Amino acid sequence: MSGDGGSNCLTPPAPSPLVGWATVSGTTTGGVAGPTVTVTTMSALQSAVSGMNAQVVQVTGTIDTGTGGLNVGSNKTIVGLCGAVIHGHIQMTGSVNVIVRNLQIVGFNCAAPDTTSCSSGLDAVTVERGDHHLWFDHDDISDGTDGNLDITHASDYVTISWTKFHYSGKRANGHQFSDLVGHSDNNAEDVGKLRVTFHHDWWADNVDQRQPRVRYGQVHLFNNLYTATGGLYAVGVGFDANILAENNVFVGVNNPIDSANTSPSAASSCHSTGNLYPGCTGTTADVGSNTFTPPYAYTLDPAASLQAAVTSGVGPQ
Repeated sequence: MSGDGGSNCLTPPAPSPLVGWATVSGTTTGGVAGPTVTVTTMSALQSAVSGMNAQVVQVTGTIDTGTGGLNVGSNKTIVGLCGAVIHGHIQMTGSVNVIVRNLQIVGFNCAAPDTTSCSSGLDAVTVERGDHHLWFDHDDISDGTDGNLDITHASDYVTISWTKFHYSGKRANGHQFSDLVGHSDNNAEDVGKLRVTFHHDWWADNVDQRQPRVRYGQVHLFNNLYTATGGLYAVGVGFDANILAENNVFVGVNNPIDSANTSPSAASSCHSTGNLYPGCTGTTADVGSNTFTPPYAYTLDPAASLQAAVTSGVGPQ
């Protein structure tokens, strides 16, 4: 591990191999074609990630985005060094070809700018309005006011790998909803979009639901770990959802595969294979029969050894 502040952490760890939807119809290279800059302040970070020019942006220390958040442009790699933390909100709107890795991202935790319902506040990370070819790798994302990482409004070709999602405690209003794919049941712009891969991710402490909740889209969930006990559900099969869930491990959670609370349509589908459900209660049944086949190569790890591999391998390295 290099997040201890030692000199070795000044060299970013190598990324995982890129797998999943972010490799389709082009690829996701981030800012590799551009120069590298290291930033320690919000003003320097915002300047470095703005615009279209390719750039690798290395982040050190703890940077607070303020209530306005960090607005990310295109063709950027944002990589954390030495245990870097971004506190607040990261916004992607029309962003293309962006990599975010090796970062701890901590949301406002329903303290600012929303202090009432949480659902009207900001996510830790928002992906919306046609973003495409994004890759989140080896991140730790927590305490989003509304959600941790939401992908909505016709965004497409996204991979999330080796990332941990959690909340630091229980909220009085119960709004601990981690990851939304597709924001509403009647959003026609999402048809044919919202293609997302989650692999080797971990939904952990205090997540109540949306791990993820899916509307529209073709969402591939493989080799993920779920240990958020006491929540309402894990994977939510929503309106026109199309989900393939392979070799995931659900440990002691309620409703690992849920459609009762998530408004599926007649076209919704979820096919599960190779999953393990030790100590779980509630629903695990397939929904529908028209599940997509991923158009990319990938290798499934055995579910029996997955929990140890994910708990030791997720998050910043």
